[in-house]
Amino acid sequence: MVHFGHANSLRQAKALGHKLVVGIHNDEDITKNKGPPVFTQEERYKMVRGIKWVDEVVEDAPYVTTLETLDKYDCDFCVHGDDITLTADGVDTYHLVKKAQRYKEVSRTAGVSTTDLVGRMLLLTKNHFKQGDKEYEVEKDGSSQLGQDHTARSPWTGCSQFLPTTQKIIQFSDGKAPKPTDRIVYVAGAFDLFHVGHLDFLEKAKEHGDYLIVGLHTDPVVNQYKGGNYPIMNLHERVLSVLACKYVNEVVIGAPYSVTADLMEHFNVGLVCHGQTHIALDVGNIDPYAIPKQMGKFMLIDSGNTITTEDIVERIIRHRLEFEQRNKKKEKKEIEVYEAMQKVKLAQKSG
Repeated sequence: MVHFGHANSLRQAKALGHKLVVGIHNDEDITKNKGPPVFTQEERYKMVRGIKWVDEVVEDAPYVTTLETLDKYDCDFCVHGDDITLTADGVDTYHLVKKAQRYKEVSRTAGVSTTDLVGRMLLLTKNHFKQGDKEYEVEKDGSSQLGQDHTARSPWTGCSQFLPTTQKIIQFSDGKAPKPTDRIVYVAGAFDLFHVGHLDFLEKAKEHGDYLIVGLHTDPVVNQYKGGNYPIMNLHERVLSVLACKYVNEVVIGAPYSVTADLMEHFNVGLVCHGQTHIALDVGNIDPYAIPKQMGKFMLIDSGNTITTEDIVERIIRHRLEFEQRNKKKEKKEIEVYEAMQKVKLAQKSG
């Protein structure tokens, strides 16, 4: 997948230099070394190009990063998170650049991983968007073989508590206010499991103005019109996912489901856009876009991409056994490496 944890790593990587080149592995290498990918390679290429800190994407990048690869794309060094990436044979994929001292490390974003998100889809729980006094509790329900809660053993892909802070939001935001002459476009929705369908829609919406504001509905509101265990990502996670998109200028956190006249006036909205997905009525059978329609400031747009969050979830469910096996193998491999690293650290301290 491509999620805000990856975006955060790319943000940190960009801060270490002037230009960020991102190499992306193909589906064959991912399947061989990690297990089945959730997004196809073409979707991942497009998703990463849509992240605001990325300058260039290298498609079909080798799974083990070589010095030749760095030199080919004029890269001084390679950056990765502080979790371990191994080949199917248990080899550190960055051992060559580490040995040549052309490797730097950034902090992994605690509280999110592809493993965790896959588990949320398969376990069909609503624990990831608890509200009120339960909102920041670490999940204590029994763990399944996917290992999604605090009892998961892996130090890297077991889910830890995601703690949203104002600093995280500031880091993801470009912090620029609209110019007086800017035409402001407003869109709203769940934007759950941010994917290429969302990306293409936001790109198309941005074409109709200069400054794009995305309203994100609260978790209970999304659950009301989506049902099931939606949203898969809670509001805080969805905020960062959308802010990482290069087409987005601002996010309204917990936007009202019905677009109000106050909202239109407050943000000086010139146009409200919606995609081709079904528009559920608000409480009292009210059209949530009635106000902008009355003002002549509403437009339905077609991004040409029909992928939905439900499609992504269906992919996971279809390949459930493969993903469970992937997570088991990944966790086992990571524990072995982690324990070996701890032994080396202890030996260095005592010696």
